[in-house]
Amino acid sequence: MKIKNLNYKKNLDLSVLIKTISSSFIILSFFYTMPIFIKFSDENYLNKKIFKNDSQKILTYTLNNNFENNSDEIYHNEIYGEKDLLDDILKLNNLEEDSVRLNFSDIKKLFEDVDYKLSDVRKYKLVKPVALSWLPHEIKSIDNIKYKKELFIQIILPLILEENNNIRLDRKKLFTILNKSKNSDLELKWLEKKYKQYGIPSKDLSTLKIRMDEIPVSLAIAQSAKETGWGSSRFALEGNALFGQWTWSGEGLKPQYRDENKEHEVMKFNVLQASVRAYHRNLNTHPSYHNFRLSRAELRDQGKSLDSLILSEDLKDYAETGYEYVEKIKKIIIQNNLKDFDDVQLMPSSNNLESLI
Repeated sequence: MKIKNLNYKKNLDLSVLIKTISSSFIILSFFYTMPIFIKFSDENYLNKKIFKNDSQKILTYTLNNNFENNSDEIYHNEIYGEKDLLDDILKLNNLEEDSVRLNFSDIKKLFEDVDYKLSDVRKYKLVKPVALSWLPHEIKSIDNIKYKKELFIQIILPLILEENNNIRLDRKKLFTILNKSKNSDLELKWLEKKYKQYGIPSKDLSTLKIRMDEIPVSLAIAQSAKETGWGSSRFALEGNALFGQWTWSGEGLKPQYRDENKEHEVMKFNVLQASVRAYHRNLNTHPSYHNFRLSRAELRDQGKSLDSLILSEDLKDYAETGYEYVEKIKKIIIQNNLKDFDDVQLMPSSNNLESLI
């Protein structure tokens, strides 16, 4: 009887051991395979929209005075206070409601009178401070592609340089503040304004330094050329939309071939300068361009110039075509020698700007 009980106990212990080992194996296998399964599901089932682009949603509601109906959780989680973020763009947009559009012949004569030629810009690296509010309607009818491109560049180049100069002056002031042990009340108020403008609720100075920076001129020209067909698009001519930002307010321009289930429109601006500033603010604040800003900061840390061909690699989210869009931007930059304009300077129109030359 004792022998039987002993054998039974041994068998029971062995059975418990086997069950324990089996259970442990199953648990370990579950935790080992689950991450692989989740990754596979995410890549193949849960993330079908490979080129999902939220970047064009920035500026949408503020520029159309609609601050309360934004249900975009991604946007709200990353950036606070669209009104603060875009206040200067709103003011610029509203101040120029009665802007004048010059026709092609007037613009041509203006450029001749001030002796503004791209050949001289490429050679002497100086740009005349000519700021136009609108593209001429006639640009879409110019058959000479080379001349059309040159006219488009002549018009938007001073505007891009103006925005970069504004950022450069701000960046210069920021570094002056950073180098001080104690800051004045005016400096602290200025910092508070810039935290809001660049969407940094944490008030982190290192983040502000990364966001408050220039966009390579060649990159801005290439993207505006791609978005507008070198100034020929209806959006550019009717709404000063150089970079294709979207709006859902019902106050923009409806795309002709928009899908039936889409409701977006292309945002309108009262002046070209507002569109350029909105583009700069977009790349400098939107979460879709986080890697773009990190790459730019890395080039700064290495003491290198801002290379548009390198930085364009991080703009795959600007359009739904992803890397195909990036390759097109690179092609435009290379084929049109746009990097010639990366080191040009805008001739000063104020005492502050003289220090930048």
